Amino acid sequence: MSLQDISINIEGMSCSHCSGTVQKALESINGVVDVQVDLKGKKALFKTDDLSRVDQAKEAIVKAGFSVVS
Repeated sequence: MSLQDISINIEGMSCSHCSGTVQKALESINGVVDVQVDLKGKKALFKTDDLSRVDQAKEAIVKAGFSVVS
């Protein structure tokens, strides 16, 4: 299965510490690679070959204290 580019919109990030927290949360998920968090764009970008990881990523963002925007 090939890697898919995923983008998740996030609310609540206001500084580099916030984006770092989101990045660490996403990098901790097995199967999620090439994580980039865009503080100004209010989104997280990553690649995965398993789309079930998207829900896990959203849960990790919420557990880290931020909101996922549809």
